[in-house]
Amino acid sequence: MDLKLWKVAPLNKDRAAQLAERHSLPFFLAMLLEIRGYHTDEQIEALLGGDAVLSDPFLMKDMDKAAVRIRRAIDDFEKIAVYGDYDADGVTATAMLFTYLEAVGADVLYYIPQREGEGYGMNRHAVELLHGQGVKLIVTVDNGISSVEEVALANSLGMDVVVTDHHRPQEKLPDAVAVVDAYQESDNSPYKDFSGAGVALKLLIALEDGEAEGILEEYADLAVIGTVADAMPITGENRLIVKAGLSSLRRSGRLGVTALLEQSGSSAEQEITATGLSFTLIPRINATGRMGSPDRAVRLLCCEYEEEANALAREICEDNERRRQEEAAISQEAIAAIEKDPSLLYSRVIVVSGKGWHHGVLGIVAARITERFGKPSFVLSEDGEFAKGSGRSVQGFSLFDAVVACGETLERYGGHPMAAGVTLKSENINAFREKINEYAKEKNPEMPAPVLSLDCRLNPASVNAEMPKALQRLEPFGGGNPQPLFGLFGMELREIVPVGNGGHLRLVCQKNGAFLHCMRFRVRQEDFPFTVGDKLDLAVTLDLREYRGELRLTVTARDIRLSGMEDDIALRSYRVYEKFRRREDLTEEERALLSPTRSELAALYRLLASLHGAPFGVQTTALSLKDQGFQLGKLLFCLDMLEERRLAKCSPQSDVMTVQLKKTEGKVDMFASPIYIELQSRQGG
Repeated sequence: MDLKLWKVAPLNKDRAAQLAERHSLPFFLAMLLEIRGYHTDEQIEALLGGDAVLSDPFLMKDMDKAAVRIRRAIDDFEKIAVYGDYDADGVTATAMLFTYLEAVGADVLYYIPQREGEGYGMNRHAVELLHGQGVKLIVTVDNGISSVEEVALANSLGMDVVVTDHHRPQEKLPDAVAVVDAYQESDNSPYKDFSGAGVALKLLIALEDGEAEGILEEYADLAVIGTVADAMPITGENRLIVKAGLSSLRRSGRLGVTALLEQSGSSAEQEITATGLSFTLIPRINATGRMGSPDRAVRLLCCEYEEEANALAREICEDNERRRQEEAAISQEAIAAIEKDPSLLYSRVIVVSGKGWHHGVLGIVAARITERFGKPSFVLSEDGEFAKGSGRSVQGFSLFDAVVACGETLERYGGHPMAAGVTLKSENINAFREKINEYAKEKNPEMPAPVLSLDCRLNPASVNAEMPKALQRLEPFGGGNPQPLFGLFGMELREIVPVGNGGHLRLVCQKNGAFLHCMRFRVRQEDFPFTVGDKLDLAVTLDLREYRGELRLTVTARDIRLSGMEDDIALRSYRVYEKFRRREDLTEEERALLSPTRSELAALYRLLASLHGAPFGVQTTALSLKDQGFQLGKLLFCLDMLEERRLAKCSPQSDVMTVQLKKTEGKVDMFASPIYIELQSRQGG
């Protein structure tokens, strides 16, 4: 059930007006700045101005040692290995350092571990392989901070290691010649939140004795890809890197980037944004690591021949299409399994598994499931004795802490609060599922709900093309500076128009005579839980998009709910319903929240009869029966009662449902329903 808490940020209009006057800004832009906490001249200048500079790279701990050791290897023509990672951040960081070292005459190669078989970070086999190739110096990018044993092995084989990373250091650091990571204690760099590619960029500037301009000109196009791909905050020095990178992507002359942009359908004249990268270059680069050999992405980014670049770009785009197909198939299978199994559907943390699911897309599928069901999830692939998987969470529930608490059921694990990866024996999947749900029950008796944060409300009559023009001053958007999200409340749905072969919807909405056309992407009409005439609240973004040579306003609905739906009450009642389905004790108040009266059951039955088996939105129906005493949880419980008493056949409980009423002989005592009797007997809480 897709339930979120919608929260609109507070606005001080007087302060916004003062900002608009003081900085000669459109009021709409000043309003956004005020809402987002930009209240001082210094903050606004740092966001909107163009005078920021990258800090001295030698403020980063061990950067001086790293530069000295790499220069020595260049001068002595020692063989250097750039050890990267298979995601877009690691790939771009690898390409940056490799091409730089090659350009200055170093004897250099690169190594990207395979997702399947090797996994993330340094491994013993790779270290031994590099030693066999005569490597004297390994320089890691986007990994290495936790590779204590692997660095020790390299040392024992006579190889030096320079670690450059951006992940949080653990208690013990590797015994490397230099460890460059801004999150280390005693690191003096004023900005910390770099991607792996961002740290690599700082390393290149250090190798050029702090001269940043030429390095930015040459490598910012790759650094922006890594920064956006790893969802780093687009603030501080990252903002400068991203702005420089976006402006140079088209003119950098990097054949591989040009070929991949063209293969992804991006025209040469089309402006590239940080958001656009997330739909064009980044998923395709990531696909090389998910679906095959990731070193092809490095070859593409370093390519010097147009024919080779075009061939690699086509191959990588084909990989991305295969990735999308795998992702869609596994998502469909996983969601169907969840909706058919109450023990999964109503658990606090969803743990779903399948045999032979492609490991490369499990994280993406987990993100889809968390978005759809509004709760943390793990997607596991069983391959014989062992299973591997990825998890995604919601704000307020640390997935990393959860897997640590379940360590006895796992072989390996790692991650951070919002995402984690695990390896376990297949026979321990049920034990892991039980353990993590026990942990969740103890830490969060009621699981935190996903929150949809809106910048402000909009009057539909005032929405115009000047608004997204004003918002362009806030770009680039990304972590720490998301694309503004606005609320359109109380809009009447007047028309639903399928577009794009039925894969998307154009919604015609109106309020007080003001009409807006809103796009709802990647939703088919049969999965759309609303009907013409419904009053809706829409969370929208505003964009200018080119259409037949003309820039036009595009309103995109990112989320939709029914107007008048009190989401906190709906969510509370649904959580109680889930609690009942998990067979947990209920308080007297919770039992009353689900218990129907005879008149309520009659009202529901009449409504279902009037639908004649047509699909209906579950939340829409709950709202329509609000005056009869219904909330979402009670509606679902009553549908269970009807099905149990063989008065109805219900589809799986998702946002859209169909109910076929059945004819019966004689009267049926609804209150003899076993689940109703069970509900009344639930004690404790």
